[in-house]
Amino acid sequence: MATTADIDELPAFIEVGTGESSRRIAVRAREGHGPGLVWLGGFHSDMKGTKALALDAWAAEHGRACVRFDYSGHGESGGEFVDGTIGRWLEESLAVFTRFCRGPQVVIGSSMGGWLALLLAREIAKQSQGPTVAGLVLIAPAPDFTEELMWKGFSPAVRQEIETTGVWLRPSEYGDPYPITKTLIEEGRNHLLLGSAINVGCPVRILQGAQDPDVPWRHAFALAHRLPADDVVLTMIQDGDHRLSRPQDIARILAAVAEVG
Repeated sequence: MATTADIDELPAFIEVGTGESSRRIAVRAREGHGPGLVWLGGFHSDMKGTKALALDAWAAEHGRACVRFDYSGHGESGGEFVDGTIGRWLEESLAVFTRFCRGPQVVIGSSMGGWLALLLAREIAKQSQGPTVAGLVLIAPAPDFTEELMWKGFSPAVRQEIETTGVWLRPSEYGDPYPITKTLIEEGRNHLLLGSAINVGCPVRILQGAQDPDVPWRHAFALAHRLPADDVVLTMIQDGDHRLSRPQDIARILAAVAEVG
């Protein structure tokens, strides 16, 4: 298993973007054989969460490569959270993937990371060389959440605040309120997936908690409906919440990773 030294080791940093949009992205890349693992975390989370560390420990135990990183405005990376957009975080995900990965990879995306994993797989499938996506494991995936789970569900008062001031501080069960910006909502519309078929070119495993208050289970069904039917498995965890970080949840996630790669 991974040791404290493994976990606390200082990250590497890469610069993504140019000029005023340049930001310093923190990455932890474990050497090992393939298929490698790539972790894409959720909105307002970082690479030291329970699931990310469990994946890294599993990779260490099995001699597998594993890449974790923090989006700009998250964790140890530079930039401000308020400046974040789906396109910005996708650019960082692509930069880390192409810089640190070799050969086939299993991409594990949690919540917003599930949306980014789908977008990443679609972009990588267009490339004729470099690392490839061998499989996706999506945990409470939240594609299109800025539109479907935020904007459409906001009250008229919240929408007006976003439209007029450019930002609304959303209360969170997990800590301090965090900003939802007009730019996040509007830029997210450039990356919506649920309106048509999603071709990712690899097996997909989806794990969804039926008691998830943040990403309703119906959202996972809508996603599964848009994916090719040949190798997509949706696992509904009846007593599962959004985080899916209990030992039994971690075991299911690791089993899904082993199954696709």
